[in-house]
Amino acid sequence: MKSIFSMLASVLLFASASAQSVDEVIAKHIDAIGGRDNWKKVNSIKAEASLSVQGTDVAVTLYMVHNKAMKQVINVMNMEGYVVMTDKEGWTFMPFMGQTAPEAIPAEQLKAGVDELDIQGDLLDYKEKGHTAELLGKEDVDGAECYKLKLTRKSGNSSTYFIDTKNHYAVRRTSKMTANGQEVDLTMNMSNFQKLEGGIVYAMTQENSSQPAPVNFTKVQVNPTIDPAVFQVKK
Repeated sequence: MKSIFSMLASVLLFASASAQSVDEVIAKHIDAIGGRDNWKKVNSIKAEASLSVQGTDVAVTLYMVHNKAMKQVINVMNMEGYVVMTDKEGWTFMPFMGQTAPEAIPAEQLKAGVDELDIQGDLLDYKEKGHTAELLGKEDVDGAECYKLKLTRKSGNSSTYFIDTKNHYAVRRTSKMTANGQEVDLTMNMSNFQKLEGGIVYAMTQENSSQPAPVNFTKVQVNPTIDPAVFQVKK
Protein backbone atom coordinates (compact mmCIF):
# COMPACT_ATOMS: atom_id res chain seq x y z
CA MET A 1 0.00 0.00 0.00
CA LYS A 2 2.87 2.36 0.82
CA SER A 3 4.36 1.90 -2.62
CA ILE A 4 0.97 2.54 -4.26
CA PHE A 5 0.42 5.76 -2.29
CA SER A 6 4.00 6.79 -3.03
CA MET A 7 3.41 6.24 -6.75
CA LEU A 8 0.14 8.21 -6.66
CA ALA A 9 1.86 11.04 -4.80
CA SER A 10 4.60 11.13 -7.43
CA VAL A 11 2.03 11.30 -10.22
CA LEU A 12 0.17 14.13 -8.49
CA LEU A 13 3.39 16.02 -7.85
CA PHE A 14 4.42 15.61 -11.49
CA ALA A 15 1.03 16.87 -12.66
CA SER A 16 1.27 19.87 -10.33
CA ALA A 17 4.81 20.69 -11.49
CA SER A 18 3.77 20.33 -15.12
CA ALA A 19 0.79 22.65 -14.66
CA GLN A 20 2.97 25.16 -12.85
CA SER A 21 5.56 25.16 -15.62
CA VAL A 22 2.86 25.76 -18.22
CA ASP A 23 1.59 28.74 -16.27
CA GLU A 24 5.11 30.07 -15.84
CA VAL A 25 5.77 29.93 -19.58
CA ILE A 26 2.47 31.64 -20.34
CA ALA A 27 3.05 34.30 -17.67
CA LYS A 28 6.50 35.12 -19.09
CA HIS A 29 5.02 35.27 -22.59
CA ILE A 30 2.26 37.68 -21.50
CA ASP A 31 4.80 39.87 -19.72
CA ALA A 32 7.05 39.91 -22.80
CA ILE A 33 4.27 41.15 -25.09
CA GLY A 34 3.23 44.00 -22.82
CA GLY A 35 1.66 42.51 -19.74
CA ARG A 36 -1.83 41.43 -18.73
CA ASP A 37 -3.03 44.87 -17.65
CA ASN A 38 -2.15 46.48 -20.99
CA TRP A 39 -3.71 43.71 -23.07
CA LYS A 40 -6.92 43.70 -20.99
CA LYS A 41 -7.43 47.31 -22.13
CA VAL A 42 -7.36 46.35 -25.81
CA ASN A 43 -10.93 46.40 -27.12
CA SER A 44 -10.37 47.23 -30.78
CA ILE A 45 -7.61 47.26 -33.39
CA LYS A 46 -7.35 48.74 -36.86
CA ALA A 47 -4.34 47.70 -38.90
CA GLU A 48 -2.98 48.37 -42.37
CA ALA A 49 -0.79 45.84 -44.14
CA SER A 50 0.57 44.85 -47.53
CA LEU A 51 1.82 41.81 -49.37
CA SER A 52 3.07 41.02 -52.83
CA VAL A 53 1.60 38.11 -54.81
CA GLN A 54 3.45 37.18 -58.01
CA GLY A 55 4.48 40.79 -58.49
CA THR A 56 1.03 42.20 -57.71
CA ASP A 57 0.74 44.52 -54.72
CA VAL A 58 -2.12 43.76 -52.35
CA ALA A 59 -3.30 46.19 -49.65
CA VAL A 60 -5.09 44.90 -46.57
CA THR A 61 -7.02 46.79 -43.89
CA LEU A 62 -8.05 44.91 -40.78
CA TYR A 63 -10.80 45.93 -38.34
CA MET A 64 -11.26 44.02 -35.08
CA VAL A 65 -13.57 44.49 -32.10
CA HIS A 66 -12.83 42.21 -29.17
CA ASN A 67 -15.06 39.12 -29.07
CA LYS A 68 -17.56 40.74 -31.43
CA ALA A 69 -16.42 41.15 -35.01
CA MET A 70 -13.58 41.37 -37.49
CA LYS A 71 -13.30 42.47 -41.10
CA GLN A 72 -10.43 42.05 -43.52
CA VAL A 73 -10.63 44.35 -46.54
CA ILE A 74 -8.46 43.32 -49.51
CA ASN A 75 -7.63 45.69 -52.35
CA VAL A 76 -6.07 44.20 -55.49
CA MET A 77 -6.16 45.25 -59.13
CA ASN A 78 -8.55 48.12 -58.34
CA MET A 79 -11.06 45.67 -56.87
CA GLU A 80 -12.09 45.45 -53.23
CA GLY A 81 -12.97 42.21 -51.50
CA TYR A 82 -13.52 41.34 -47.87
CA VAL A 83 -13.97 38.72 -45.19
CA VAL A 84 -16.41 39.60 -42.40
CA MET A 85 -16.91 37.52 -39.29
CA THR A 86 -18.99 38.16 -36.19
CA ASP A 87 -19.82 35.96 -33.22
CA LYS A 88 -22.93 34.83 -35.14
CA GLU A 89 -22.12 34.74 -38.87
CA GLY A 90 -19.45 35.21 -41.52
CA TRP A 91 -19.29 36.29 -45.16
CA THR A 92 -16.71 36.49 -47.93
CA PHE A 93 -16.73 38.58 -51.10
CA MET A 94 -13.79 38.18 -53.47
CA PRO A 95 -14.60 39.75 -56.88
CA PHE A 96 -11.06 39.13 -58.09
CA MET A 97 -11.75 35.40 -57.59
CA GLY A 98 -14.94 35.45 -59.61
CA GLN A 99 -17.47 36.05 -56.83
CA THR A 100 -20.36 38.30 -57.85
CA ALA A 101 -22.08 38.44 -54.45
CA PRO A 102 -21.19 37.79 -50.79
CA GLU A 103 -21.15 34.12 -49.78
CA ALA A 104 -21.75 32.76 -46.29
CA ILE A 105 -18.80 31.14 -44.54
CA PRO A 106 -19.51 27.42 -43.91
CA ALA A 107 -20.42 26.58 -40.31
CA GLU A 108 -17.31 24.43 -39.77
CA GLN A 109 -15.01 27.29 -40.79
CA LEU A 110 -17.05 29.81 -38.82
CA LYS A 111 -16.61 27.76 -35.66
CA ALA A 112 -12.83 27.95 -36.05
CA GLY A 113 -12.91 31.62 -37.02
CA VAL A 114 -14.93 32.75 -34.01
CA ASP A 115 -11.97 31.86 -31.78
CA GLU A 116 -9.96 34.54 -33.60
CA LEU A 117 -12.32 37.25 -32.32
CA ASP A 118 -10.46 37.16 -29.00
CA ILE A 119 -7.99 39.88 -29.96
CA GLN A 120 -6.48 39.95 -26.46
CA GLY A 121 -5.11 36.48 -27.16
CA ASP A 122 -6.44 33.14 -26.00
CA LEU A 123 -3.44 32.50 -23.74
CA LEU A 124 -4.39 35.52 -21.62
CA ASP A 125 -6.53 34.32 -18.68
CA TYR A 126 -6.93 31.02 -20.51
CA LYS A 127 -8.35 29.17 -17.49
CA GLU A 128 -11.06 31.77 -16.92
CA LYS A 129 -12.03 31.38 -20.59
CA GLY A 130 -12.49 27.64 -20.15
CA HIS A 131 -9.38 26.65 -22.11
CA THR A 132 -6.74 24.14 -21.07
CA ALA A 133 -3.01 24.18 -21.73
CA GLU A 134 -0.18 21.68 -21.59
CA LEU A 135 3.55 21.92 -22.10
CA LEU A 136 4.88 19.45 -24.67
CA GLY A 137 8.58 20.07 -24.14
CA LYS A 138 10.84 22.10 -26.40
CA GLU A 139 11.39 22.24 -30.16
CA ASP A 140 13.65 24.10 -32.56
CA VAL A 141 11.99 26.70 -34.80
CA ASP A 142 14.32 28.14 -37.44
CA GLY A 143 17.29 27.86 -35.10
CA ALA A 144 15.50 29.18 -31.99
CA GLU A 145 14.81 26.95 -29.01
CA CYS A 146 11.11 27.18 -28.21
CA TYR A 147 8.67 25.91 -25.63
CA LYS A 148 6.00 23.83 -27.35
CA LEU A 149 2.65 24.54 -25.75
CA LYS A 150 -0.74 23.10 -26.74
CA LEU A 151 -3.87 25.11 -26.02
CA THR A 152 -7.26 23.45 -26.27
CA ARG A 153 -10.04 26.00 -26.35
CA LYS A 154 -13.47 25.72 -24.80
CA SER A 155 -14.84 25.32 -28.34
CA GLY A 156 -12.77 22.16 -28.80
CA ASN A 157 -10.42 23.74 -31.34
CA SER A 158 -6.74 23.53 -30.50
CA SER A 159 -3.51 25.32 -31.41
CA THR A 160 0.11 24.67 -30.62
CA TYR A 161 2.27 27.68 -29.75
CA PHE A 162 6.04 27.80 -30.06
CA ILE A 163 7.39 30.34 -27.58
CA ASP A 164 11.02 31.43 -27.84
CA THR A 165 12.83 30.49 -24.62
CA LYS A 166 14.94 33.68 -24.76
CA ASN A 167 12.51 36.53 -25.49
CA HIS A 168 9.27 34.61 -24.77
CA TYR A 169 7.58 35.76 -27.98
CA ALA A 170 5.30 33.30 -29.77
CA VAL A 171 7.13 32.84 -33.07
CA ARG A 172 4.91 30.12 -34.52
CA ARG A 173 1.38 28.83 -34.10
CA THR A 174 -0.03 25.69 -35.69
CA SER A 175 -3.74 24.92 -35.80
CA LYS A 176 -6.15 22.46 -37.32
CA MET A 177 -9.37 23.44 -39.02
CA THR A 178 -11.97 21.69 -41.15
CA ALA A 179 -12.56 22.97 -44.68
CA ASN A 180 -14.81 21.25 -47.21
CA GLY A 181 -15.08 18.27 -44.88
CA GLN A 182 -11.32 17.79 -44.64
CA GLU A 183 -8.97 18.61 -41.78
CA VAL A 184 -6.36 21.17 -42.75
CA ASP A 185 -3.14 22.04 -40.91
CA LEU A 186 -2.39 25.76 -40.68
CA THR A 187 0.91 27.34 -39.66
CA MET A 188 1.53 30.99 -38.84
CA ASN A 189 5.06 32.30 -38.37
CA MET A 190 5.41 35.63 -36.54
CA SER A 191 8.35 38.05 -36.47
CA ASN A 192 9.34 41.73 -36.44
CA PHE A 193 7.83 42.34 -33.01
CA GLN A 194 7.26 46.00 -32.17
CA LYS A 195 5.87 47.86 -29.18
CA LEU A 196 2.70 49.82 -29.94
CA GLU A 197 0.71 52.50 -28.16
CA GLY A 198 -0.62 51.22 -24.89
CA GLY A 199 2.54 49.19 -24.32
CA ILE A 200 1.52 46.03 -26.16
CA VAL A 201 3.89 44.15 -28.47
CA TYR A 202 2.63 43.06 -31.90
CA ALA A 203 4.09 40.82 -34.62
CA MET A 204 4.34 43.18 -37.60
CA THR A 205 5.20 40.34 -40.01
CA GLN A 206 2.89 37.34 -40.16
CA GLU A 207 3.32 34.45 -42.58
CA ASN A 208 0.28 32.20 -42.77
CA SER A 209 0.36 28.93 -44.70
CA SER A 210 -3.15 29.73 -46.01
CA GLN A 211 -1.92 32.95 -47.62
CA PRO A 212 0.29 33.27 -50.72
CA ALA A 213 2.87 35.60 -49.15
CA PRO A 214 3.92 37.12 -45.80
CA VAL A 215 1.76 39.99 -44.54
CA ASN A 216 3.70 43.07 -43.44
CA PHE A 217 1.83 45.44 -41.14
CA THR A 218 2.69 49.10 -41.70
CA LYS A 219 0.34 50.70 -39.19
CA VAL A 220 -1.52 49.34 -36.17
CA GLN A 221 -3.93 51.48 -34.13
CA VAL A 222 -4.94 50.34 -30.65
CA ASN A 223 -8.47 51.09 -29.40
CA PRO A 224 -9.68 53.20 -32.34
CA THR A 225 -13.41 53.91 -32.63
CA ILE A 226 -14.83 51.51 -35.21
CA ASP A 227 -18.30 52.14 -36.64
CA PRO A 228 -20.45 48.95 -36.31
CA ALA A 229 -21.61 49.62 -39.88
CA VAL A 230 -18.17 48.45 -41.04
CA PHE A 231 -19.21 44.87 -40.32
CA GLN A 232 -22.58 44.99 -42.05
CA VAL A 233 -22.89 42.98 -45.26
CA LYS A 234 -25.26 43.79 -48.10
CA LYS A 235 -26.51 40.34 -49.05
